[in-house]
Amino acid sequence: MLLEIEYHSEKEAFRKQTESTGLMRKVKKGEAWFPLNIGKSYYNSLNQMAIEVTRNTDTDTEHNFEFGRPVAFFKTDGKSLHYFNFTGTVSFADGNRMVVIIPDGGHAIDLQGCTEKIGIQLFFDETSYKLMFEALDRVIKAKGNRLAYLRDLFYSHQKAEHFSFTAQRFPWLNPTQEKAVNEVLWAKDVEVVHGPPGTGKTTTLVEAINETLMRENQVLVCAQSNMAIDWICEKLVDRGINVLRIGNPTKVNDKMLGFTYERKFEGHPEYSQLWAIRRAIRDLRSHRKERDEKYHQKLEHLKARATEIEIRINSELLGEARVIASTLVGSANRLLEGQKFGTLFIDEAAQALEAACWIPIKRATRVILAGDHCQLPPTIKSIAALKAGLGKTLMERIVENKPEVVTLLKIQYRMNEKIMRFSSDWFYHGQVESAPQIKFRGILDYDTPIEWTETAPVTNDKDNTKAASGEGRDGESIINKEEARITLEKLEDYFTKIGKQKILEEQIDVGVISPYRAQVQYMRKLIKKKEFFKPYRHLISINTVDGFQGQERDVILISLVRSNTDGQIGFLHDLRRMNVAITRARMKLIIIGDKDTLCRHPFYNKLWEYINEED
Repeated sequence: MLLEIEYHSEKEAFRKQTESTGLMRKVKKGEAWFPLNIGKSYYNSLNQMAIEVTRNTDTDTEHNFEFGRPVAFFKTDGKSLHYFNFTGTVSFADGNRMVVIIPDGGHAIDLQGCTEKIGIQLFFDETSYKLMFEALDRVIKAKGNRLAYLRDLFYSHQKAEHFSFTAQRFPWLNPTQEKAVNEVLWAKDVEVVHGPPGTGKTTTLVEAINETLMRENQVLVCAQSNMAIDWICEKLVDRGINVLRIGNPTKVNDKMLGFTYERKFEGHPEYSQLWAIRRAIRDLRSHRKERDEKYHQKLEHLKARATEIEIRINSELLGEARVIASTLVGSANRLLEGQKFGTLFIDEAAQALEAACWIPIKRATRVILAGDHCQLPPTIKSIAALKAGLGKTLMERIVENKPEVVTLLKIQYRMNEKIMRFSSDWFYHGQVESAPQIKFRGILDYDTPIEWTETAPVTNDKDNTKAASGEGRDGESIINKEEARITLEKLEDYFTKIGKQKILEEQIDVGVISPYRAQVQYMRKLIKKKEFFKPYRHLISINTVDGFQGQERDVILISLVRSNTDGQIGFLHDLRRMNVAITRARMKLIIIGDKDTLCRHPFYNKLWEYINEED
């Protein structure tokens, strides 16, 4: 099974990394925080032991810690690492601060009392794989039920069933968005909303969920990542829909927290009584007397009362919510045990492993998938599993087998026409058009919306070209220092053309993108040192392609990094990543790259020709 190959590959990679990767390399890759300040510990509203930790360093190194990920604490005497004998789970991570849920039983005291330097690193996530294996096993064995029907439908060319009733009118949506909402309402089995960049996929999905709730009491909404599910939750809350978010959002503010299960649980009228009973249980356990014959009787009585109140609160919270929202893996939460839903919506379905999608499908009668399989794919670490087809998503499978259940959103509201046109022609058969009001949007009069700056000197000496590119290796990520310098020079030149007053008055925002993390981190260091950018730093974001998924900026610069004599472009071969990168720009797109290296590939050659034709 391909998922097993990926599982063993990731597990082995984690083992090797833990044993051989140097501590500071882990920190640089965003897999560890060190040194660490251990803060206060406390019981949260769900009666879990939580401990606060902060990075004891002023750094902007991006990291991979997020809600739900397993972690391990370690201490070091400067020579070797020693792991504490328990693992924790990230409750949230925000900047340089993180809250970790740890097992109750003195572990907080062990951390707080440790005299050696402490760190924390990501631990191998067995749970997600276990849930995916269970889901696949359940799907394979399903017979004579709805799950078996959906499985057979998705894997065949059998026609999906539809309801037939008069189309609804939604004058505030464009015609393809209106069609998509109606197709969702008509679908008995499955529907796919295909949303290219800037076409209002979230707007359409929120409308479809709202209309579905006119016909059903409750729906389940899932996405692959916490960020994606939080984003759609926020839009649903803005529509006045009662959302219950299972699992904490990664961003911590009152609006986001307000619809989480934890905050609603805490706000329930019976919560104070439950908290008092839990405290009484902890006191009873810590002050137990040797010959107290009534100890067990008292304990069981208190536990029974606590359970009764918990069940009552859970029942009310789940009963009142119109939308239950979670990540795909989070839908296996014990709170949803026995719950069934008429409709399951899966957002960003093109980024989710097929096995992960089957986790919530077991709870649903029909499935609506939304996303864009021409943008970021799922992350697969095993090359063998990827080549064998693990990267093929359920959404892609359904799009191939059942084109009749796919509705393409065709009007985009983000990009200048010239930026959008190349993406539309290459990825969407030229079907995506610009809304009239944004077709000619720009920052400067007579500006060129899209340009390519060559970084390597044009000579016949290919070795000289490579040497001039400054390409090297930093860990497992490629870095091109000369190109990084040129990228920031281009931004400085463009800002000078626009003028400081216009930039600050109009809050013109900029994204600097590179596919390589090392390049991102190097450019972040460079921009900090440059006095010119000081007034504009709040307007500039530098990140990887994945870090910009779902975002947009007035100006985008892309540093492509690769420069060599034999045309090796690494994972720039994944054109879906480039589609994401170039479609983040609203008004100006500047590509920085070595034409001689990149244009041996037909995509980049066509892009180069397109840009120069436009000039």
